[in-house]
Amino acid sequence: MTRTITFNKLRSIKDRLPDGTIHRIAEDLGLTVETVRNYFGGENYKDGKSCGLHIEPGPDGGIVMLDDTAILDRALDILGAQRV
Repeated sequence: MTRTITFNKLRSIKDRLPDGTIHRIAEDLGLTVETVRNYFGGENYKDGKSCGLHIEPGPDGGIVMLDDTAILDRALDILGAQRV
């Protein structure tokens, strides 16, 4: 499932995640930590992979088109559980 979000919104979600969440998401989804970091705007493609993130210039840091929302969905689940 694809989704469009602004880059600043994506970074805001990442910044609100509790410490250790990037490692937790990577483990839960069977990905490397660097791949999850790349999803949120990192650029380490030696140790991590691209994960269907396409950025176009625009307001709020640009428009991000996500080919796969599994990482974003897991991050939002964790943030939602944190509020309870």
